[in-house]
Amino acid sequence: MDIEAARMIGAGIATIALFGVGAGIGNIFSTLISTVGRNPSVQQRVFPYAIVGFALVEAVALYALLIAFLILFL
Repeated sequence: MDIEAARMIGAGIATIALFGVGAGIGNIFSTLISTVGRNPSVQQRVFPYAIVGFALVEAVALYALLIAFLILFL
């Protein structure tokens, strides 16, 4: 196996984290919808927490994508 094939495989493995990110974002917003559906008066309090959670989970995706690009192009 040459170095280019190893880079492609490594970049593919690095993007596996994106599956977890999709599940995490889905979990955050499904919980938000469930919470607001049960008690609509708490929407103003829980929505900022959902956005912060979304940002933290999305940061994992950006780091995984960065690592994949570093593996491919460096």
